[in-house]
Amino acid sequence: MTENSYDYRIVRGFVFSALFWLIIGLIVGLWIAFEMFNPGLNLTPWLSFGRLRVVHTNGLGLGFGLAGIFAATYYILQKLTRTPIVFPRLARFHLYLFNIIIALAALSLFAGMSTTKEYAELEWPLDIAVVVMWVIFAVNVFASLIRRKEKQMYVSLWYIIAMTVTIAVLYIVNNLAVPVNFFKSYSLYAGVNDANVQWWYGHNIVGFIFTVPILAMFYYFLPVSSGLPLYSHRLSIISFWSLIFAYLWTGAHHLMLTPVPEWIQTVAIAFSIFLIAPSWGSVVNGYYTLQGNWDKMRSNYLIKFFILGITFYGLQTIQGPTQGLRTLNAFFHYTDWVIGHVHMGTMGWVTMTISASFYYMIPKISGRPLHSIKIANVHFWLILMGQLLWTVTMWIGGIQQGAMWKATDPDGSLTYNFLDSIASLYPYYQIRFAAGVVYFVGILLFAWNIFVTIRKSEK
Repeated sequence: MTENSYDYRIVRGFVFSALFWLIIGLIVGLWIAFEMFNPGLNLTPWLSFGRLRVVHTNGLGLGFGLAGIFAATYYILQKLTRTPIVFPRLARFHLYLFNIIIALAALSLFAGMSTTKEYAELEWPLDIAVVVMWVIFAVNVFASLIRRKEKQMYVSLWYIIAMTVTIAVLYIVNNLAVPVNFFKSYSLYAGVNDANVQWWYGHNIVGFIFTVPILAMFYYFLPVSSGLPLYSHRLSIISFWSLIFAYLWTGAHHLMLTPVPEWIQTVAIAFSIFLIAPSWGSVVNGYYTLQGNWDKMRSNYLIKFFILGITFYGLQTIQGPTQGLRTLNAFFHYTDWVIGHVHMGTMGWVTMTISASFYYMIPKISGRPLHSIKIANVHFWLILMGQLLWTVTMWIGGIQQGAMWKATDPDGSLTYNFLDSIASLYPYYQIRFAAGVVYFVGILLFAWNIFVTIRKSEK
């Protein structure tokens, strides 16, 4: 197959979508970060923290994250199967429907229409639209695999299959609901069962959006951008099956010390600790791919994105499972430490890997070199510094927060009330906002670099 045989228009469309929702989601994030130490910004109910937070998480997790995943998936599928998109019109409809759903989701969440279930806030009409969109995507994925001209299935395809199947099951099962009217519904589950299903979904939807497809990108784009063969395809397959087996059993570690049966909590803890092994299998595979060629971290601007990205993934997969241990969970849960943990993954691992993937794909499909490697390097350092300052600040603030909540006087009464702990965090929230601004500047440079590269190719 020649490059001209492939259909890259849909890839470009999802790249633009990802960049758009990334910028919008970060603007909302900066607004709510400012609200944390300047509550006067809660100007109207539409701009209250409770509403803006879910717009932020959905706009970045689904708007940016999924758009980036769709862009990379349509590119990787064609290259690894040596087959053009089987249903290009269906793929274009997928692009349009996706952006309509994200826009309506943002509007509905701004208006306060929410199920209040984490990562599953959309009401039932939009849930149906999401399922339709996902089926459209799945049709093209499996049609490409069935018609593939390359019989050997590289590990990235296995991760794409796992994402496609698992997200469908997770989303449908957790979002089963009884509609009250067009704008409101109630979960089909109740009480402890509802919480258990929700966090089976909540943890795994994060895993199968922010881990599984991002690993598919990492395994494809690191070797092709470095010109080095993957260290071990066998290790990548072992890591894949171990990860997929263990991940689905870990959701209840979000429900430690709750009315969920203790044996379910214990199973979640055990599988969470087990997850460190397959996760680090991928980290080691990435590191060993560069063995003897670490100079590429300086000479190839893409490599540092991928290696720092997989490093943050490795740190994330140590921090996450250990947070699930009952003793540590009792201290850290509900504190800002958890927010720092989540953002190390999203701002570090996910965004760095998607950024580097875009930097590789766009020049290839545009037939022109990247507009500016210098800007790409500045982008890297800004988001690295912004993310580290952001997450470390939240870790420190979370430790202080947890200690203040549990501090007692000699008579057993609490030393601090809740407002004392909030007031003590204001300096950390101000640093977090400043770190977010640094990160945002890096993202603006990223978007500009991609946009100019595409615009030059169209002249």
